[in-house]
Amino acid sequence: MANISSAKMILRYYPYTIALKHTFAISNNVRTTNPAMLVELEYENIVGYGEASMPPYLGETQETAAKFLSGINLEQFKNPFELETILSYVDAAAPGNQAAKAAIDIAFHDLIGKLLNKSWVDIWGYNRENTPFTSFTIGIDTPEIVEAKVKEAAEYKILKIKLGSELDKEIVETIIKVTDRPLIGDVNQGWNDKHYAIEMIEWCAENGFKLIEQPMPKEQLDDIAWLTERSSIPIFADESVQRLSDIVKINGAFDGINVKLMKSTGLREAKKMLELAKNLGLRLMLGCMTETSCAISAASHLAPLVEWADLDGALLIENDKFSGTTIQNGKIVIQDKPGIGVKKLF
Repeated sequence: MANISSAKMILRYYPYTIALKHTFAISNNVRTTNPAMLVELEYENIVGYGEASMPPYLGETQETAAKFLSGINLEQFKNPFELETILSYVDAAAPGNQAAKAAIDIAFHDLIGKLLNKSWVDIWGYNRENTPFTSFTIGIDTPEIVEAKVKEAAEYKILKIKLGSELDKEIVETIIKVTDRPLIGDVNQGWNDKHYAIEMIEWCAENGFKLIEQPMPKEQLDDIAWLTERSSIPIFADESVQRLSDIVKINGAFDGINVKLMKSTGLREAKKMLELAKNLGLRLMLGCMTETSCAISAASHLAPLVEWADLDGALLIENDKFSGTTIQNGKIVIQDKPGIGVKKLF
């Protein structure tokens, strides 16, 4: 192991634009690219990799991430294993900036795992065989393109359907004509009226949906609780839950939560969120943004904890800068490699 008393931690970062294979539409956003910031954390010639993925609707940019990261001084710390101390300092450095903080968190986990020569699924003591199938996301689009995407996703056992537009029923009807696979509905706050929302939820349930994510705006928590009480399928929180402190606030209004590293500031807090939610009786999902295999691989080490996973972000892009966690016959397969298990490709 490196000499902790004399080694320095060096933080590097650079912007990266993720290119999507197809135009991707949700209820409140359409895009063909996604801004990211890639991080490298070097300690005694060992490099840990991290990633901040910043879809525009979340409010972070490459410029805000660069400004935040430029203010982080890791050379004041001599021991990279002091994760709680270091990441508490990073979190307190400025409000917000969750994705930028996640990039540092992921890089630290990758570095520490490499120093220990162990993967995080092994460090935490989880069974890597207990990963769930991942859903594959179908964005809002024309019936022709939706049908083509469903056929392209033949390997995946579960489809996640973006809802929340006037095309909802047309999209679903197109999908169920060509597949009988289980469906997840992700509304991204797209339904505003609770009576319309419960009508749509029950219609979705009749057409093969197993759960619905974030059916209404996060500000309408009482309306969401009303839905959850009446829905025949589980209602999961997405935009309503960013960080650990949000879980108690939404408890009772949802059946489950979707935890994402880019919202939670990384693995350290995501793990705490999943553990708290489980203790409160909430059902668990692990999700992602449009990400490279760096962030997806990091999240996959928590996958044995959850019932549902939506870790398809790297499958939707055409310029993945890393290799790591793979999907085999729809199932998440964590690499038996140190750290988060990624290799930089170029």
